Amino acid sequence: MGQYIPPLRDIQFVMHELLGVEQELKQLPRHADVDADIINQVLEEGGKFTSQVLYPLNLSGDREGCTLDRETHEVRTPKGFKEAYQQYVEAGWPSLSCDPQYGGQGLPLVLNNTLYEMMNAANQAWTMYPGLSHGAYGCLHAHGTPEQQALYLPKLVSGEWTGTMCLTEPHCGTDLGLLRSRAEPQPDGSYRITGNKIFISAGEHDMAANIVHLVLARLPDAPVGTRGISLFLVPKFLPDAGGAPGARNAVQCGAIEEKMGIHGNATCQINLDGATGWLIGEPNKGLNAMFVMMNAARLGVGMQSLGLTEVAYQNALVYAKDRLQMRSLSGVKAPDKPADPIIVHPDVRRMLLTARAYAEGGRAFTTHLALLLDKELHHPDEAVRKEAEDEVTLLTPIAKAFLTDNGWIATSEAMQVFGGHGYIVESGMEQYVRDSRINMIYEGTNTVQSLDLLGRKVLMDNGVKLRKFGEKVKAFVEENGTDEAMSEFITPLADLGEKVSKLTMEIGMKAFQNQDEVGAAAVPYLRVLGHLMFSYFFARMAKIALEKQDSGDDFYKAKLGTARFYFSRLLPETAMLIRQARAGSAALMALDADLL
Repeated sequence: MGQYIPPLRDIQFVMHELLGVEQELKQLPRHADVDADIINQVLEEGGKFTSQVLYPLNLSGDREGCTLDRETHEVRTPKGFKEAYQQYVEAGWPSLSCDPQYGGQGLPLVLNNTLYEMMNAANQAWTMYPGLSHGAYGCLHAHGTPEQQALYLPKLVSGEWTGTMCLTEPHCGTDLGLLRSRAEPQPDGSYRITGNKIFISAGEHDMAANIVHLVLARLPDAPVGTRGISLFLVPKFLPDAGGAPGARNAVQCGAIEEKMGIHGNATCQINLDGATGWLIGEPNKGLNAMFVMMNAARLGVGMQSLGLTEVAYQNALVYAKDRLQMRSLSGVKAPDKPADPIIVHPDVRRMLLTARAYAEGGRAFTTHLALLLDKELHHPDEAVRKEAEDEVTLLTPIAKAFLTDNGWIATSEAMQVFGGHGYIVESGMEQYVRDSRINMIYEGTNTVQSLDLLGRKVLMDNGVKLRKFGEKVKAFVEENGTDEAMSEFITPLADLGEKVSKLTMEIGMKAFQNQDEVGAAAVPYLRVLGHLMFSYFFARMAKIALEKQDSGDDFYKAKLGTARFYFSRLLPETAMLIRQARAGSAALMALDADLL
């Protein structure tokens, strides 16, 4: 069946030693009382729930999948999912980082984000049901009317109701400017919404009393394209006068998508046939409101792959220590056994350390990003809030695309450690590979994230946001540049920082002549920036580990070894990526489409 042990030691290292989260939160009046003891207690309890309740349902949920009753249009989730959700609600986990005004506990997002890493590692398909509710909560919290907030937010915060985001349609994919769903205004201020949505995660299920759909549609006089999209609140059951689920709304699941992975989550085709809904935000400004939910989802998807990276690594490590096969090339390591455990082989070590490094780098990076979100929302200094907002804007597409690319690599390598047994369902490893593949696709494919990063977040402001992050890197390099023990980390970090600056300028100059140059360079460019982020955080972690490697705690020796592996074996990928980004669009666009 495998195992999942929440990596609390490394999470606490990142929180307390690397990022100093407790001290950072003291600058935020809303979270000033959150200390290390509170953080550790929440993480420990969250670890118990994820490992003891969610993880045992992962393999069985994948095998059973979801079932649609075509007469009632109701979906039954896998055995145990509903009961686990009730435990989740009763323990108060949905409200962890939500506004106390609506029944939330008011704890920081950085803590909730880490909880979601553990939940995704234990059971990504299950975690998607409550995960989407946080996005719906954030959207309504920012853009809902007071009446909408009073009615819906307490239900979403408590977990009594869940939420979805209904964006795409069969003909438009990511190009939401093509969507056709329409909304007809009614005399009472509501709207009748008609259309068909696809790929709606958690779109129908039996785990909560009501489902709050946030639906993009067009008003009758809407402009064409994305400028004519509005956002509507469409509940599965229309609330009655007391706020309880009442009459069934005309929004139904027409089918469950047959998917490669995440079988435990109901990915639905949603049909709206004159469903009653209410406008969220301003007419024709639906994408602006929905971006609150979409940006939260992009970080959430990154956390999905981070969780899968960690759990796949853990199980591959256990297997590699136990599986006997051949002898070590450098001599027998287990003379009392008929063969050595495969962990003695260099390439098995490479696969394991690849997954480990991508997990530890991703954990540091996303915890930093979540802490920035807390600052953006709650720091009393407007200038600090703006700085945090700019950095979040830059880092979000990297969190989505780089972590999910790495998750695909890491789960594939972890499955490879098992050899033929990894390809067999019983090991559980092939599920991690299947589940991880969707993360590179939904919430904006990784190519879309790369275009967003390079085109909008970097070139559109002439690299201002990127240079601000570069200043952090430069300051760290200057502070530690004379420390001989740090040279193996500082030298490649400084070198990459300089190369990123030159590469960005070069692509920007080419883009003036031909915008296809942006499209040709975007994907390798994002991975280069992802490695810049990881090398910065690994260098910072290595500095701490060097200072404490003789403390008697082997954790620091392991951290130092992982950092050295990252710099020697993973970071060099950037040389190839930079050459690819510089190669331009000519070789990609030269052939006529008929010749491809």
